[in-house]
Amino acid sequence: MDIGLERPDEGDLRLPPCRPRSMPAPPQDCWSVLGIVLVLGAMGCIQSISCKAKGIRESISVVDVKASIDPVPTNIDESSSVVLRYRTPHFRASAQVLMPPILKKETWIVGWIQACNHMEFYNYYGEHGMSSWELPDLLEGKIQAISDSDGVNYPWYGNTTETCTIIGPTKKEAKFSVSMNDNFYPSVTWAVPVSESSVAKLTHIHRDQSFTTWLVATNTTTSEMVTLQTIKWRMKLGIEVTPCKPLGQRAKLREPSAQEQPQILNKNEPIPTSALVKPNANDAQVLMWRPTDGPPLVVIPPKYR
Repeated sequence: MDIGLERPDEGDLRLPPCRPRSMPAPPQDCWSVLGIVLVLGAMGCIQSISCKAKGIRESISVVDVKASIDPVPTNIDESSSVVLRYRTPHFRASAQVLMPPILKKETWIVGWIQACNHMEFYNYYGEHGMSSWELPDLLEGKIQAISDSDGVNYPWYGNTTETCTIIGPTKKEAKFSVSMNDNFYPSVTWAVPVSESSVAKLTHIHRDQSFTTWLVATNTTTSEMVTLQTIKWRMKLGIEVTPCKPLGQRAKLREPSAQEQPQILNKNEPIPTSALVKPNANDAQVLMWRPTDGPPLVVIPPKYR
């Protein structure tokens, strides 16, 4: 290792010895010994630097994180003669977070970010065809996931219980909770959506969606982002409909009676860029009509173009 000292020419015997001649010569010349001492000293300095207090991003800790889906079946509502409604059980996530003192004048936001990774949402109308809510970029593989933000507070899922803002400088450690919940409550027309007829033709509903939810801390001053926890969850359902039956007796839940519980991952997954920016899933989705015979038709275009 070069420690920045000039070394004398070993062949120049006119240089004075490093030790008095009465002392025995060391195993190595004095310059090598000096070099070792300086290197060891430098290593000690490096070690002391690494032992200094960690930065804020390494010091944020999650005391407790919970994730669950309510252990109840999907509720079916046939009160309308125009649409069938159903309400799925809620996915719920919560966490307690410890934020160390913020020494600088900067702002941190801690909260939940969610993205949809997969969506199947099909409404079958017997021999006539099916309607389908679709996310084109996700379906075509152009993106890995799409933001499930509320459409206002990107990239956050929401801006009430879902996030907490800490404005520095602060003197004390902050402890707080953030929580979120999500479920589906759609309306599906009894009749074929592209028909002027109001006669019920709906025969089956199939839905299968997967999500990734991240607990994140972001420094809004520097745009630094720290992923604290990653959760994966899925919602599935199947509803069979007998359209010729009287209203209130048509639909029956087939699967599942209880949802799989979410997975809290031991190792965090990276957040795709598409999960942080517009559009969100609600604004990007398209309602298609796919007839048994004939070309598909856009029934409701995306809000975001």
